[in-house]
Amino acid sequence: MFVFQDYYGNKVLLSFADHPFAKAPDHVWVVCRFQEKWLMTNHSERGIEFPGGKIEAGENPEQAAVREVLEETGGVVDVLTYIGQYKVGEALVKNIYFAKIKELKARQNYLETNGPVLLAELPANVREDSRFSFIMKDEVLVRTLAEIKRRSLCSNAFSGFS
Repeated sequence: MFVFQDYYGNKVLLSFADHPFAKAPDHVWVVCRFQEKWLMTNHSERGIEFPGGKIEAGENPEQAAVREVLEETGGVVDVLTYIGQYKVGEALVKNIYFAKIKELKARQNYLETNGPVLLAELPANVREDSRFSFIMKDEVLVRTLAEIKRRSLCSNAFSGFS
């Protein structure tokens, strides 16, 4: 387990074990790949980030992950893999997933986001880049990418970023 502070100084616990903090988490966060690029969204208030959000009543975390990717990017999930969980403070628990996207569908409305953003590489200085959301600026991103690489879920995806 990893313990650190997020962008705002909140205590974060991160684990790549099977649901270490909650069997029924509150939120999901999905690291997405589409045609050898990172599929992200441009949140209207926070900036560029991977899609995610609250789990709605009656859906499980996997359903929420698929829905959030579609709503925020137009991405249709082909393969969804559970990566781990993180807990912020005493209340917020998020499941982390890695998704391979089979297609992008144009949408009339991307809800609270400005739609999809495709990047060949994540910038090495994402923590200092004002275009990116605070969600992208702590160890959750770095450690999740390392875990995805360790599991060989994504090839040639990590040049320029560590």
